[in-house]
Amino acid sequence: MPYLIVDAHQDLAWNALTFGRDYTRPALVTRERERATETPARNGHTLLGLADLLLGRVAVVFATLYVSPHRRRLGEWDTEAYADAAQAHRLYARQLDYYHRLADARDTFRLIGARADLEAVLKTWEGDDLAQRRIGLVPLMEGADGIREPREAEWWMERGVRIVGLAWAGTRYAGGTGEPGPLTPEGRRLLEVMADLGLILDLSHASDESFLEALDRFEGVVIASHANPRALARNARRPERFLSDAMLRRLAERRGVTGIVPYNRFLKPGWEPRDGRLGLEAVVAAIDHVCQVTGSAAHVGLGSDFDGGFGVEAAPAEIDTVADLQKLAPALARRGYADRDIAAILGGNWLEVLRRGLPA
Repeated sequence: MPYLIVDAHQDLAWNALTFGRDYTRPALVTRERERATETPARNGHTLLGLADLLLGRVAVVFATLYVSPHRRRLGEWDTEAYADAAQAHRLYARQLDYYHRLADARDTFRLIGARADLEAVLKTWEGDDLAQRRIGLVPLMEGADGIREPREAEWWMERGVRIVGLAWAGTRYAGGTGEPGPLTPEGRRLLEVMADLGLILDLSHASDESFLEALDRFEGVVIASHANPRALARNARRPERFLSDAMLRRLAERRGVTGIVPYNRFLKPGWEPRDGRLGLEAVVAAIDHVCQVTGSAAHVGLGSDFDGGFGVEAAPAEIDTVADLQKLAPALARRGYADRDIAAILGGNWLEVLRRGLPA
């Protein structure tokens, strides 16, 4: 019986609004439709589609709201970029609207706002009836500049956001990838508001300083939705994008989970397409490293980041679509992982986080 999968990071809204990708279609249909466009050159050939999610038993997705500051814009085509907090707010809100429209238009997608919503989605995966299955979307704000001031976090929570990451690049709240720095006074205040509201904190992309200070200050549930081990990325251009062993242990002490990204450049820094695609064993090695450092299989999961700046060409060779994440199960078994640990890594650990972090 295939395992239930939770994917803690997919940039669905960014792709839909930037490239017009329709994720109700299978990935192969989208690839064919994009054959004569610039999209594959800009973001790779898609790994995602509704049919692929269903076949892969991907029951829950952390669906991101992602926009970048103008200073990190990828080109004129990159429309999801902001110049100030007001523009960031509008763009993030537009992406959240996309998820509401998607769930309204296709009953197969369900927004998850509370534990009862999560359990209702999971119940649809009992039995073998493909038609009854639903995919739960948990909105995750990647980079907090769309929150114009800390108290506004409540407005975002009322609209469905359940997870907030302080940084992508540096923000008004914290240092981030490529832009180190500590939490700002506003960042410290935002953490207080988030803890009071019961929002989950995502420390992916946080600078080392802000990561460690946030763990000391924030009293709520903490995760790193998509962050690979730094020990396996010693020659990375931005090693701070990865988590050190000390950071992994600190996250585990808080019952947190980190999501492994099956991206060749994260699995082997310096990787180039001419090197040939890596194998799934590189993903297993990253998972195993977290387990060895933290002392159990309870603190690692998947955060694919599929379609988040790379496509199938930069994923491990055995992965053609998100459905192929199931292939990690036999690869983990070959590494000696027991069935219950495989189930935890592929989905159970994230479900435990959500059951603790979502409102009743």
